Amino acid sequence: MKEKVVLAYSGGLDTTVIIPWLKENYDYDVICVCGNCGQADELEGLEERAISSGASKLYIEDITDEFCDDFIVPCVQAHAVYENKYLLGTSMARPVIAKRLVEVARKEGATAICHGATGKGNDQIRFELGIKALAPDLKIIAAWRDPKWNMNSREEEIEYCRAHGIHLPFSADSSYSRDRNLWHISHEGLELEDPANEPNYDHLLVLSTTPEKAPDEGEYVTMTFEKGVPTSVNGKKMKVADIITELNRLGGKHGIGIIDIVENRVVGMKSRGVYETPGGTILYEAHQQLEELILDRDTYALKTDLGNKFAQVVYEGKWFTPLREALQAFIESTQKYVTGEVKFKLYKGNIIKAGTTSPYSLYNESIASFTTGDMYDHHDAEGFINLFGLSTKVRALKLQEAGVLKK
Repeated sequence: MKEKVVLAYSGGLDTTVIIPWLKENYDYDVICVCGNCGQADELEGLEERAISSGASKLYIEDITDEFCDDFIVPCVQAHAVYENKYLLGTSMARPVIAKRLVEVARKEGATAICHGATGKGNDQIRFELGIKALAPDLKIIAAWRDPKWNMNSREEEIEYCRAHGIHLPFSADSSYSRDRNLWHISHEGLELEDPANEPNYDHLLVLSTTPEKAPDEGEYVTMTFEKGVPTSVNGKKMKVADIITELNRLGGKHGIGIIDIVENRVVGMKSRGVYETPGGTILYEAHQQLEELILDRDTYALKTDLGNKFAQVVYEGKWFTPLREALQAFIESTQKYVTGEVKFKLYKGNIIKAGTTSPYSLYNESIASFTTGDMYDHHDAEGFINLFGLSTKVRALKLQEAGVLKK
């Protein structure tokens, strides 16, 4: 009996050509696994394509809810943003896919897992760290790094398929390299490879319209959260996946969440891409709008620092690590009282606050008001400032004694 290999399968040319390549070079029984993270119509025709290319079986695993509940929500609660812009759309999805690859490999009795990520990108790291953490005994085949791999262009991949009697509806024409799931879609390649070029948004955008072409009238949206988890949009209670779907519709309509960034990849190079994250951008902003009303100053400051660290850990593929678990435990402890309602207006790429309420709000109008209240005496500030600024004053006095600071 042949050994089995589980292939992370997207249905694109790069992963489709790997099927006959694995059979020819390793004589494996190829089991394809596509993790459905909400990539919509990209799933059409996958089974026929995989089987016709030589796979013995295709699993299309619906992991959308797991992706949303167990991977997206912790990142939203952490306000995890890589390098101040990237909302981790691909980074969050890879560990849940790796987890399902391992589960199918165990079910099928496979001895190896293969992926089609290139040797230049981050995904090879994310897939392989996930597999190593969950199944250290399984062999990992990275096709693009394998010494037996000798295809370096779409033309060569198409020709390889034809030579093996596989005729597929792929074109050799260049196009954007895209990754899509429920949270976002990313675009790389073509004019984006030169940072001097403006993106061709009319040709590029899939989920969104540009702010210039968005409606001239804004739209109000109301959301509720319970313990940091979104629970409803405009009065309608929904599960997280459906909330993101609805926010994608609203955000895409109003040009929300389109970013053009040059990011530092884990492997050391800079990469330029355009990301559409309409619903995710709204969700992050709404959660933060509520959270700033509830968290105390010190917790908010530390959570901001650890949120940046959480983003780095996720970006680098270290989801299945004690560090991520420890960071998430702290973050979850801060969400106990993040419950309430936020209202905002979407208008031509902007998310404009329109009111926030929570039964756990720390905002006290009698203290914050410019009108003097019973709980705050302006005179108390003098002693506080004297102590708070003591080290600053002592240093200045010493500099005067040394003649460095003139009187």
